Amino acid sequence: MKEKIFNWINNSTDLAVELETELTKRPAISPDSGGEGELEKCLFLEEWLKNHGITQLKRYDAPEDRAKGKVRPNLIAIINGSDEQSDTESGCLWIMSHMDVVPPGEENLWNSDPWKVVKEIIVNNDSGKSLKLIGRGVEDNQQGLVASVLAALSFTKQGFKPRRTIKLLFAADEEVGSKYGIEWLVKNHANLFNKNDMVLVPDGGDPKGEYIEIAEKNIIWARFVTHGKQAHGSRPDTGVNAFIAGSDLALRLFNELSNKFNDRDSLFDPDYSTFQPTKKEPNVPNVNTIPGEDVFYMDMRILPHYSTDLVLAEIENIKKEIEKKYNVTIEYTLPQLMSSKATDKDAFIIKLLSKAITEVYDVQPKPVGIGGGTMAAALRNIGLNCAVWTKTQESLHQPNEYVLVDSILGDAKVMALLAMN
Repeated sequence: MKEKIFNWINNSTDLAVELETELTKRPAISPDSGGEGELEKCLFLEEWLKNHGITQLKRYDAPEDRAKGKVRPNLIAIINGSDEQSDTESGCLWIMSHMDVVPPGEENLWNSDPWKVVKEIIVNNDSGKSLKLIGRGVEDNQQGLVASVLAALSFTKQGFKPRRTIKLLFAADEEVGSKYGIEWLVKNHANLFNKNDMVLVPDGGDPKGEYIEIAEKNIIWARFVTHGKQAHGSRPDTGVNAFIAGSDLALRLFNELSNKFNDRDSLFDPDYSTFQPTKKEPNVPNVNTIPGEDVFYMDMRILPHYSTDLVLAEIENIKKEIEKKYNVTIEYTLPQLMSSKATDKDAFIIKLLSKAITEVYDVQPKPVGIGGGTMAAALRNIGLNCAVWTKTQESLHQPNEYVLVDSILGDAKVMALLAMN
């Protein structure tokens, strides 16, 4: 069976290009980033799967008033396995990708329309010529999505049953925290997941396919609002400059949190916690006004042995000192707060995945930790063993994002092996 499965996948380039092209035509951007959500993309994918013989489908729609159709859809496809009732080593195989993408950013940095797939032939030192697809979302996360679909179709199109039941999740809202995606499913439909299930999240990796992510840093995204008193630029004595106080707060958080939570862990790269001021909202529109309000954001990625509660307590202490020093008030909200357990490096999914990667890509995988958050965190926190892996070119979120079709096909073979063994 394996030879026939691999041959079918090797001959599915046109199918991969078709699906990538059609998905890219349908931007699925969060309302938080100015978009309408995933509904149009999900409806297309649902119909496409039905037309190609995957008919066991179910939608789980999270309510969201700002989104098109007032929902953020999560779609599950099931391909029954021959050992459907077996729970000896693991239950079903989940492969979880996400439908949403980030905005294209500065479009003048793109060489083509971000929403139209461009095909290029490139010369690859490893395999000769390769087909490259360019467009927003083709790698993040359509590489994993399309590979999972091809893996499933490699069984259904040939009338084979995988050993393990395959469940494909096409989730919403991953790019801005998964509130309407995997987090919503875990909270509202926890019965979907069994403790014996194993989970592959094809949403991170490296160009050789060597890295299997088993742990993630804790994440805090914070939005700080400093309230002072607006005044004329020539009369700072009559006002309280919120920009100065906010700037001091940003610098103190950067320096003091970095110094206090300064452990290192070689599992991660970088191997330390990061505390970065990032986004800055406009304050006053003119030069000669002292701002009475100032807003900035921080992105904090924290080694998992430091609890988020410990970091938040230190933030609160620094905030109070700044308020007293400048006679301002500061409030903050947390657009994202995520803690995650780790997957044991000897877990069955890790062993099985490592063996499959070696067979397909001829590399020796190794476990790593990452700073970025994935859907695996929510599943690990309810006791499921998850692996995050793909053979990726790491062009995600960049202008001219691209994917190699060879990687889609290779990843599909790895996924098929997981379902067979």
